[in-house]
Amino acid sequence: MESKKKIGIIICDRYRTCAGGKCFRAMKNREGAFSIYKDFELELVGYTTCDGCPAGNIEYTGEEMVKNGAEVIHLATGLLVGYPPCPYIETFKSFLEKKYEIKVVLGTHPIPQKYLDTHTELGTINNPRWVESLRAIISDDMTRKAYN
Repeated sequence: MESKKKIGIIICDRYRTCAGGKCFRAMKNREGAFSIYKDFELELVGYTTCDGCPAGNIEYTGEEMVKNGAEVIHLATGLLVGYPPCPYIETFKSFLEKKYEIKVVLGTHPIPQKYLDTHTELGTINNPRWVESLRAIISDDMTRKAYN
């Protein structure tokens, strides 16, 4: 491994009881949005929720993660593929990047197949707004099914 990358993860408050299993598995296996770190050791320096709409915790969470050494903050897959997808995700990304001068990545683990099926049926992912946002977490059929 080349070097260490310190990351933080912010999840949607709808999933506040999530233990992080899919995110942590994807982080360990360098799948989904974590595939960009093939040559890095990863250290998680923060994991929390947005605190619910309209996400009052984003401001404080970003500050705490940066103080803990975060170099990248991931906005979790649940913000992208929960239903409805987070209407504030672009605002969160822009705020965190500008306020803390930190890279923000959309997504963590690969999208589970069942979520892709639902969003395909509803037409959600055909919206040009989401096509680019989902690129890092689409993965292949086998991987998506493994995350169901």
